[in-house]
Amino acid sequence: MLQVKNLNIHHKKDLRPLAADLSFTLNDGDRAAIIGEEGNGKSTLLKLLYDPALVEDYAEYDGAIIKNHLICGYLPQELAGADRSKTIYEFLSEEPAFLEADYRELASLAGKLGLDAGMLYSDARMGLLSGGEKIKVQLIRILSKRPNLFLLDEPSNDIDIDTLEWLEDFINGCTFPVLYISHDETLLEHTANMILHMEQLKRKTESHCTVFRTGYREYVKIRQEGYERQERLAQEEKAAYDKQQEKYRRIYEKVAYQQDTISRQCPGKAALLKKKMHSVKSMKKRFERQAENMTQRPETEEAIFFRFAPGEGIPAGKWVIDYELPLLMAGEKELAHNIRLQIRGPEKVCIIGKNGVGKTTLLRTIALQLLERTDIRAAYMPQNYEELLPLNCTPVEYLCKTWKQQPSGQGLSEMVLAGQTQNLTKENITKIRTYLGSMKYTIQEMDHAIRDLSGGQKAKLLLLKMSMEHRNVLILDEPTRNFSPLSGPVIRDLLRSFPGAIISVSHDRKYIQEVCDRVLELRAEGLFPIESVPPDRH
Repeated sequence: MLQVKNLNIHHKKDLRPLAADLSFTLNDGDRAAIIGEEGNGKSTLLKLLYDPALVEDYAEYDGAIIKNHLICGYLPQELAGADRSKTIYEFLSEEPAFLEADYRELASLAGKLGLDAGMLYSDARMGLLSGGEKIKVQLIRILSKRPNLFLLDEPSNDIDIDTLEWLEDFINGCTFPVLYISHDETLLEHTANMILHMEQLKRKTESHCTVFRTGYREYVKIRQEGYERQERLAQEEKAAYDKQQEKYRRIYEKVAYQQDTISRQCPGKAALLKKKMHSVKSMKKRFERQAENMTQRPETEEAIFFRFAPGEGIPAGKWVIDYELPLLMAGEKELAHNIRLQIRGPEKVCIIGKNGVGKTTLLRTIALQLLERTDIRAAYMPQNYEELLPLNCTPVEYLCKTWKQQPSGQGLSEMVLAGQTQNLTKENITKIRTYLGSMKYTIQEMDHAIRDLSGGQKAKLLLLKMSMEHRNVLILDEPTRNFSPLSGPVIRDLLRSFPGAIISVSHDRKYIQEVCDRVLELRAEGLFPIESVPPDRH
């Protein structure tokens, strides 16, 4: 059992609360999902529950965390920098339980995750694995020590659809408590039986945490119905209060007029009118006391507001790409053969496939070609945002840059990032801050170094940059992976209505179903069209 009692978490630099008076208990069989907007403290809470030392540099807390000697299996959102240079075997061997584990059990687990058992003893560097492969190796390390509490930060990030279905089965079948963060609405709908919603209200000056023992769909429904009911009641009470105030105003003006006129003509009535005015003022105080107890309009954290700037789009008959690649390589490793990709007009194409098959490598190769073109205005969002973002810049500084494509022959990051800084006029900065505000950045976050931002906040920067530069071809690697369930529908609607072409890699089943016109599966033999993502098993 995990118990959290009256937990308060404060961000040291921003002096803002991340959690206030949070209490909850996790028992065996609880599958609790932490949801909330980017930067609201979800990962901080998970780190704190695992090891307070992980947050001591930037957050402080008080309250009780009672784990009763539980063995915690913790999956971080990102692989630590020091672990990237280790071989797979070195990384796994740092967990003593891995060395003691039965080979047959490890081989069986690797097979379920779509990995070759020999890979667990490989000299391949962790940093060179695909995003999904990194997650799978970390899960094997965690599972080898047989934890009885799972703390998982975005376990669904980057893993292929087959492994997503395994993850759903694992979470649903786990007899121990599982506390996890996810932005994958399908995973939430299929697994969660408890919701912990972390919100930042009143321009992120107040924290509000809701704990609800129900599934995700039911939580969303109950929450929406509750807000609508409270909003309706608040409006009705406000209308009744306005009528009371109008009645009070008319009575007050009448009595005040009588005091100013009639009392001078009839001094005997002055005392009576004075007493009447006293009663009127008492009525006002009574109304004010009633107003203090009126139902307030519901406080809720809204999803981001964002639209691409109007652009020319892509004409229906224009070839965006007619691409042939005989052999796709990653270093000296052959990944796929005979790749052919044709896209014409404002088509939205998604590439899916098993982890390690080369989807990100292919998308990067396509991006290098399209970013050089002058007849289209292409933009690229990598899976690892730090490939493109200048980490020492602030969001305002980054968005005030004018990027220029450089001659071919440069690397991808140099091609995209080469640029010069505009004159940072007051008008430019005000406009940039307005854009960032629409994406739910606080004033303080606008002036943070980009390296200190959450994954979702970094993704927002890249999308804003694309919009400001009027791009008409978007090359997106896992575009929805770091957006909250609240913002996910906004992002999908945004991309669905985008007038240009989109070439993407994604395992997000809602994104694939709602946004994409065509789905292609990358296999060793090439790209193959499929009708849709696999049908929902639930």
